[in-house]
Amino acid sequence: MIKPITGTFFEFEHHNRAEGKYYNPDMWSFTEAQWRAKVRETAELGMDTLVLMATALYFETYFDFGEFPKAKHLACENPLEVLLSEADQTGQKVFLSAGFYGDWVKPEVNTTDPEVIKRSLRAMNVISEMYGHHPSIAGWYMPDEWEIMGHFDDRFIKYINIISAEARKLNPKNKTMIAPYGTRITTPDELYVRQLEQMDLDIIAYQDEVGVQKVKVEQEAAFYEALYKAHKKAGRAEIWADMELFEFEGKVYHSALLPAPWERVKAQLEAISPFVDKVITYAYQGMMTKPGGIARCGYPERAEKLYTDYKNWLEAAAEK
Repeated sequence: MIKPITGTFFEFEHHNRAEGKYYNPDMWSFTEAQWRAKVRETAELGMDTLVLMATALYFETYFDFGEFPKAKHLACENPLEVLLSEADQTGQKVFLSAGFYGDWVKPEVNTTDPEVIKRSLRAMNVISEMYGHHPSIAGWYMPDEWEIMGHFDDRFIKYINIISAEARKLNPKNKTMIAPYGTRITTPDELYVRQLEQMDLDIIAYQDEVGVQKVKVEQEAAFYEALYKAHKKAGRAEIWADMELFEFEGKVYHSALLPAPWERVKAQLEAISPFVDKVITYAYQGMMTKPGGIARCGYPERAEKLYTDYKNWLEAAAEK
């Protein structure tokens, strides 16, 4: 049975400005009402989980932090409050970002530099104090990802355990997750199983790497099946798929993201579904948008078409 998409990454702006060419300007201008509509759009499609990619970006924050200035280029004054309060209403769960408190293009620095880590931990505490009353908060996501070069780097494991310890100190119910890349070159052997056992982590959402042209759809099932077996053996961390909804207009990482055709997305779902606990996507915003809605963003014709194609498939599947 093909699993539907039940979660998505969520952004107030896309971190790679070249990639966000067709939807960053829309999101920068979103009002509170538009952000609420965007959250509801995802809920209407059955996405019960939102993973906030960034609470800080380019040395600015989306909340009053003190150590970084608050981002002023967004039309919405307090997007974090809007996201969480609307998710409270829709019944969705939100993972808050615990990273990007350094230069986002330098994940190894951000996860090993003591000062950057301290800044991240302080931000988690400030966010918890300001927003921790929201029932929609599920836990924390670590966006400063390392590539899995066969196995996890021990320094990254140490970082994961530091962030998870702080998350659980703030609220014992907090879950923690990562969404690493390198899925195609992971070696899920006994050493990998031991590493899973060492990590204080609830969820690993492996990037499927189809959109970034590192993996072909027909290769996916083998990668995820091997990882699924390793996770079962370790008895730790749910295995999710972080499925890429996009393709590039030009050069990978240096050109605009465009919605992939539904036929490719459906093939990805078919390949991944048997081997994961949940499918989330990168990302609803910009790649899908509700026709006629007040929060349209992305390349209009293609984003509306992918939304419509997926919605039609979802409704047809529900009738069977």
